[in-house]
Amino acid sequence: MAVERTFVAIKPDGVQRGLVGEILGRFERKGFKLVGLKQVTASRELAGEHYGVHRERPFFAGLVDFITSGPVVAMVWEGDGVIASARKLIGATKPLEAEPGTIRGDLAVNIGRNVIHGSDGADTAHFEINLWFSAEELNAWTPSDQSWRIES
Repeated sequence: MAVERTFVAIKPDGVQRGLVGEILGRFERKGFKLVGLKQVTASRELAGEHYGVHRERPFFAGLVDFITSGPVVAMVWEGDGVIASARKLIGATKPLEAEPGTIRGDLAVNIGRNVIHGSDGADTAHFEINLWFSAEELNAWTPSDQSWRIES
């Protein structure tokens, strides 16, 4: 599997409920490498670009209102198969359909307050990383345990 990067954001409800450490820990324990991290209150322009694929949908305005309502913790994670694996860690969009053990299954309240966003594919990850981060905000580094990890 190729090393890839994905965008993940802890939404305002997750930040306000004090879930940042819990969520970061799940990704770290999985073995992914954090290469970008910042807390930001998204502008309406940024939110509109992020949710642009939903622009014509009736819930678009609500998405923009919610994501701009408070701070978001924006992250870029790196690792083998990180896009698909992050989606599994996050769980189904609707918390009632999310499996126990997933972030949404364990922590989310409802579809409108589902705690976290994760890129759904390579093209989306590339777009979202470049939307939320400049190249200078991303860090290339080698974990100290890299030399003894077994590669399969």
